[in-house]
Amino acid sequence: MTDTIATPPAPPRYPTIRLHPGRQKRVQHGHPWVYSNEVQMDQPAKAVPAGSPVRLVDAGGTPLGVATFNPHTLIAARMLTPDPAAVIDSTFIATRIERALKLRDALFDRPFYRLIHAEADGLPALIVDRYGDVVTVQANSIFMEQRIGEVLAALDAVLNPTTVILRNDSTQRALEGLPEETRLAKGSLDGALRLEENGNAFFADPLGGQKTGWFYDQRDNRAFIASLAEGARVIDFFSYNGGFAVTCATRGARSVVAVDRSQPALDNAARAAEANGVAGIFETRRADAFNELERLAAAGEKFEVVIVDPPAFVKSKKDLAVGCRAYRKMTRLAARITAPGGYLLAASCSHNVDPPTFAEQVARGLVDAGRTGRILRSAGAGPDHPVHPHLPESAYLKAQVLQLD
Repeated sequence: MTDTIATPPAPPRYPTIRLHPGRQKRVQHGHPWVYSNEVQMDQPAKAVPAGSPVRLVDAGGTPLGVATFNPHTLIAARMLTPDPAAVIDSTFIATRIERALKLRDALFDRPFYRLIHAEADGLPALIVDRYGDVVTVQANSIFMEQRIGEVLAALDAVLNPTTVILRNDSTQRALEGLPEETRLAKGSLDGALRLEENGNAFFADPLGGQKTGWFYDQRDNRAFIASLAEGARVIDFFSYNGGFAVTCATRGARSVVAVDRSQPALDNAARAAEANGVAGIFETRRADAFNELERLAAAGEKFEVVIVDPPAFVKSKKDLAVGCRAYRKMTRLAARITAPGGYLLAASCSHNVDPPTFAEQVARGLVDAGRTGRILRSAGAGPDHPVHPHLPESAYLKAQVLQLD
């Protein structure tokens, strides 16, 4: 009787997508995106169903790896792996989630963070935020949308969360021809949930709030500006659930005002102030940020710490000029109410505004306000929002802290 040698399984027969001559260099050097004009978009390529995993090759047929593919979008292919024999299934996804979890476990001692940050964590167009036993999932490509069952199975295998919320309501989904939706995929959620950041308790609504309910990306910037808030009058515009405002209050601010247009968000901020024992120095104010900035400036009000962290003013490149003017105006108004020797934090989460452009608008706003000062800190997102080294678009957050004369 002879021993039989098991034959290794054949690699999956994914459709082959071929690039134009010379267009393989960016992918070979690690860039995760392939644009439609780099693809030989012949009839077989156009016939590949949107969302399919494909075997990407150069013009000569040399394998480049496995990617997701959509023949109808500007970003036609998103690299998953340089291994042309890889099998893209729930095990593949779970392995990437396990790797991301290991990193977050090294970074944080409490389970409150962004767990998956799309391309930077090897799962393009997928966002997962963790709130202890609750996770929110956002699938921003047709590939991830079609495999949401495998994503959820992988999350169950790695984390086994009690509640999973699909926050598929981002504007990016429209580019992929996907509808917007927000729904529970597993478990239940009754109102706002509790989370922890920088040693404080906060409350967020992943079902009804903005984005995925909380902005973990500003964690380090909140801690920095709060370190300057002892004994200060603080005002936080676009406060949302009070992340900056409450952190400043717990670090010894004399008084704190949180300004936002959303009453539910302000209610969460007030609840956090109560939970952290600083309700006595904390005020919420429902108002439009620009209107309130104008009113306070006209009244001659001054604060030692002023924070302006707005939603994205530039959601597409066509909005760039208008958005830049908005950042300049925001800085001008905020600088007018910053006390001499006080601190101003200005932020932008618009990935279409690069750091030099944002810095220029902040500088122009200071000139418009007749103020001078110095930049103490220029920073991006926290480490649970890693940046892909070949994708500067993933470094979307900009935050400047200045001391003004």
